Amino acid sequence: MRIFAIRDETLPEKTLGYLVYYETSKAFYIELSDDADPWETPPVLSSFVNRGIYSIDSTWSRRWVRQRIVPQDRQNIGQILRDNGLKEYDEFSLLMLTMGRCEQDDCYLEKISSDNLPELLLRRWQTKVADVTPLDAPRLLVFFRNGATKVIDAQEVADSIYATYLTNQDRFNTVEVQPDGYGVYWNDQAMISHRDLFMHGMTVPITLCDLHHYIQDRVVSASEACAILDCSRQNIDDLMRRDKLHPIRTDAKYKLFSKAEVMQRRKD
Repeated sequence: MRIFAIRDETLPEKTLGYLVYYETSKAFYIELSDDADPWETPPVLSSFVNRGIYSIDSTWSRRWVRQRIVPQDRQNIGQILRDNGLKEYDEFSLLMLTMGRCEQDDCYLEKISSDNLPELLLRRWQTKVADVTPLDAPRLLVFFRNGATKVIDAQEVADSIYATYLTNQDRFNTVEVQPDGYGVYWNDQAMISHRDLFMHGMTVPITLCDLHHYIQDRVVSASEACAILDCSRQNIDDLMRRDKLHPIRTDAKYKLFSKAEVMQRRKD
């Protein structure tokens, strides 16, 4: 993770916001300052400030970056890369050549040490997503870094273009956490920010730690089920065929069961 303060040469005492870059995923995110002024904020971001949005998603953050570097379809791009010692087109490397300076405005980037993170980032990141579990579509169970947990109807916060993901359970189940918890996503065009998730849904009295304890204590493998029932794997398979035992997850190499159901089979 690389972090940079976004500054303006005409406003030497002010930090407009922060640009965060993740090398592995090559994702950019911008966090604008709480006191960001739309007249001082770069044009591509000022509309967010007008709407009271200060955490900018990866798509629009990348647009801001691309406005500040030579475009990939530039006619002489190969020569430009060679002149700057670059073997291939890389947005972050090109951004670093000028530290974000461009002719459109007076903004530039200033590197921030990850050992001394600004209070604004530490505070904002408390509402990042720690984990997500798809429930019956379109509901999500979302765990946040600050310990809060919410059940969220994704249709309330997602654009209509996500319909194929929110109405198809198999596709809905592919949801993942964005890099460093900035939200959840199904693909690069179907994502929901941590800010929108945190502002919606119903808070439930359960934490991610609670869920981990439940899984550790109440979910058993096929081998553990055999030990509890004092039977063989063939007996387990037979119980499943006769609809007497129901795995909660099946893979080519293993099966997981609810310990409560296995214990009930032993009583029966």
